[in-house]
Amino acid sequence: MAVEYRCCGGPFFEHIAIIVVLVLFAGLMSGLTLGLMSLSLVDLEVLAKSGTDKDRKYAAKILPVVKNQHLLLCTLLICNAAAMEALPIFLDSLVTAWGAVLISVTLILLFGEIIPQSICSRYGLAIGASVAPLVRVLVWICFPVAYPIAKLLDHVLGHGKAALFRRAELKTLVTLHGNEAGKGGELTHDETTIIAGALELSEKKAKDAMTPLCDTFVIDINAKLDRKLMQEVIEKGHSRVPVYYEKDTNIIGLILVKNLLSINPDDEIPIKSVTIRKIPRRATATWRLS
Repeated sequence: MAVEYRCCGGPFFEHIAIIVVLVLFAGLMSGLTLGLMSLSLVDLEVLAKSGTDKDRKYAAKILPVVKNQHLLLCTLLICNAAAMEALPIFLDSLVTAWGAVLISVTLILLFGEIIPQSICSRYGLAIGASVAPLVRVLVWICFPVAYPIAKLLDHVLGHGKAALFRRAELKTLVTLHGNEAGKGGELTHDETTIIAGALELSEKKAKDAMTPLCDTFVIDINAKLDRKLMQEVIEKGHSRVPVYYEKDTNIIGLILVKNLLSINPDDEIPIKSVTIRKIPRRATATWRLS
């Protein structure tokens, strides 16, 4: 039969203090279970190498702790279970049995689960880094029990490997980080387009990177570089313009737009008088303009 302690005595306050410590400890273990286990090794390595100064510091402290994820998980759950099981024992000496169960469930649910997990889910990196030394100590204390269970989980479920993104997933991730997505990303439209294009490069065929000749801006070799033609070239914005002879499918070369900077439109110099870079002729050719 449990010994009962009356209010306001020394043992009474000792039990109250122990109960508070147990609730806080159980809450910390519960919060760390969610906060630390939700941080993947890839996320931590990224933060450790390219995060802010504060994030780098936090990630460097957490990485050694979460490296063996199954051992960490077993340690946190063992400590959390021990604190929750010990709580009714100390409550039973202060209140009735049904009161001890009711109070312990309320304290654990509110202060040991809901509040800690809510805080650690948002500030898991900072809190995990702050209590990393304590977690290391707990791992060593629980090692005789936690290690065999962790090894069994490693054997059954496999080691926790870094989950890397596939190309399609990376492309979606980049798109979500663009400022056009409305999620607070900093990447511009041009940056997301360039990155997405690089990710798709290995899967694209040559024809996918080319423009049909019927949609290409071309110039007749017999045309003159007057103001109208020069203005049209500028508006198109290409660095190179194909030149054709007699029909637009008979491409004979390219002119570099930068070579036209020194030409006076009022002189109306013929295209044939400008340096034309020759290219292999092919009636069905299509060209990609930069």
